[in-house]
Order: sequence, then structure tokens, then C-alpha cells
Amino acid sequence: MGARDHAVKPAWPVLIALVLLLSCGADRTAMAQQRSPAPAATPAPSPPPVTPAQAQYLVRSTLLTLNDANRSGNYTVLRDLAAPDFQARNTAADLGQSFVDLRRRNFDLYGAALLAPQFTTPPALDQRGMLQLAGSIPTRPQAIRFDLSFQVVAGQWRLFGIAIATPDAP
Repeated sequence: MGARDHAVKPAWPVLIALVLLLSCGADRTAMAQQRSPAPAATPAPSPPPVTPAQAQYLVRSTLLTLNDANRSGNYTVLRDLAAPDFQARNTAADLGQSFVDLRRRNFDLYGAALLAPQFTTPPALDQRGMLQLAGSIPTRPQAIRFDLSFQVVAGQWRLFGIAIATPDAP
């Protein structure tokens, strides 16, 4: 029995020492991983380029959506298609109030579908990365002046700001 006890006893201390050594090594690895610098943040994707045809599309689709909202009195689609920041600032009711004059006058923005917008400045990004589109559509007897801004959301340009005027055509 004594020989058996002697053979077993030295194995336990070695086994315990091995477990402690392995657990300390695992802790060091975890700590090294925690202390290692975080990977560099991926830069925000740059806004997609805008061709003249895309700029025309953005103007036309925005004005035609606004036209549908004015005709129906329902501004939820215009709001829902816009950027989240625009949605946070404007309820559908707010948009209805903003465009009440166009709606009361039954001003038809359908000319946006037929005539190409004429930009006062080339489509450009501002310092915040917003796409700025300003110009007019030469409808008669009143022109359609627009000043639109768009924000990239999930890789797509979405409406961020809108101003419409309808001065007499020259």
C-alpha cells in the first residue's frame, strides 16, 4: 500500500501545477487580447457619385412624389421615403402645412416629368457630404424653383431638405 500511495501522491501535485500553469497562460492570452489596440474604425463610405441623369431623376422623383402628396393630401409617402433626420424633424401633418399653398392653388408639379430641370449650379456635395440640387423647371405660366438636399442612407440618396417656389415664368 505504501508504494501505491507514494506513486499516486506525486502525480496530484504535478497535475495541480499543470492546471494552474495552463490557466495562467489562458488568462495572459485573454488579457493580451483585451489590451491589444482595437482595429482601426472603417471610414464612413463616401457618398456615391451623382451623374447628371441621376440628379435629374432625384429632382423629378422628389417633385412628383410631392405632387402626389399635394393631390391626395397624404404626405406620409414623401416623409417615409426621406432620410431619417428629415423624418425626425417633420411629421406628415407638418409637411401638409408646409405645402398648403401649393395644395390650395392646385399647383401641378407634373411639368417635372416632362421638362428637364435646369440647375443653377452643378450638382455638388456640401461640407457635410449632402448633395445639393438647386434650379428650376421652365413650366408656364409659372416656373418651378427647387432647392433640394439629399443625404446618403444605406447607399442611397434620400431627401433631407426641400424648398419649392413657383414664380412667374420669364
